[in-house]
Amino acid sequence: MPITSTSKIWMNGELVDWEQAQVHVLTHTLHYGSGVFEGIRAYETSEGPAVFRLTEHIVRMHNSAKIIGMTIPYSVDELVADGERHLSWDEAVERELTLEAPGRTPVGIAAGRQEEQLPGGAIVRSWEALAGSVEARAEPLGGGVRRIAVEIANTTPWEGAQREDALRRTFCSTHAVLRASRGRFVSMTDPPVELRAAAEGCRNEGMWPVLVDEQDRTVLSSAIILEDHPRIAPESPGDLFDGGEIDQMLVLNILSLTDAEKAEMRDSDPRAREILERTEALTEDELMRLHGAIREFGMAR
Repeated sequence: MPITSTSKIWMNGELVDWEQAQVHVLTHTLHYGSGVFEGIRAYETSEGPAVFRLTEHIVRMHNSAKIIGMTIPYSVDELVADGERHLSWDEAVERELTLEAPGRTPVGIAAGRQEEQLPGGAIVRSWEALAGSVEARAEPLGGGVRRIAVEIANTTPWEGAQREDALRRTFCSTHAVLRASRGRFVSMTDPPVELRAAAEGCRNEGMWPVLVDEQDRTVLSSAIILEDHPRIAPESPGDLFDGGEIDQMLVLNILSLTDAEKAEMRDSDPRAREILERTEALTEDELMRLHGAIREFGMAR
């Protein structure tokens, strides 16, 4: 069947004159063709165009390319939109519950999904349902002393085995903040002699309570062990992930990252990018100030 010539033809990414569309006889595609193909359809929906199981399609295309030795310069969990690179990662959403002791309040968060539209794509955030409860109890110990107990329970149904899937159904980085309108809290680290036995009878699992304010009417109970009345050191160039006084260790960990790891950190989370840029901008004098300082001397008891 004869081929009818045209003035222009598509070749190597551009339109060229018909007569100039020439290849050598030993060109690879004249002997056999190699490539990968993935049939992806878009459907019109009430919420706009949508692709059914897009991630699975892209994973299958990457696997096909891998089999024949082709390198795709993008990952499955990567989006380049308007010149900016976005990476897929697990992020947490801060949620707050309030109750008075004694009391109990349920935790009920429905599964959901949100889309953030970007030029040429979108960031999709989804989360699993969570269920549980927060209960606060006050136990009289005599002499006007009460022991406060806070129990946080995650009762989300779960029958899986993968750690990554389990993390999406957890109460990550749970903190409890206790406030007293009258009276004051006692330090669990250094309680008064007359209340030491009562303090030793307290049980802390996965969290540690510390005094926060000067009046000792506020307690922070978190998964990180802090001292009473914690504060950010004046030498700190800014708050890091822990907000405590181990800046030098975290700074050195960040500076020791490879260029690829820094790029991933920069493209995954705006807050992580801010920490990276601030850390890389530290001067030698600012780094030396993070070695540590003695605030006060005291007798160990």
